Amino acid sequence: MALMITDECINCDVCEPECPNGAIYQGEEIYEIDPGLCTECVGHFNNPQCQDVCPVSCIPFNPDVCETQEQLMAKYIRITQVA
Repeated sequence: MALMITDECINCDVCEPECPNGAIYQGEEIYEIDPGLCTECVGHFNNPQCQDVCPVSCIPFNPDVCETQEQLMAKYIRITQVA
């Protein structure tokens, strides 16, 4: 699964720089996560870094984007591949 940011987000700016894939960006009101870039930090870290640093715990798994560990690793390889 990709992660998502809920309405409890306080725009504290700590999650965005922690994302190794650049999946987190400032949306219209709160930070958002691009599910096409989110690998839950698979390939980079053992735990999702944004979840680890979020002071209000507003970054759950996105139930609309279910992916296996293998799919997340394939996405990691695809987005980190140097052209």
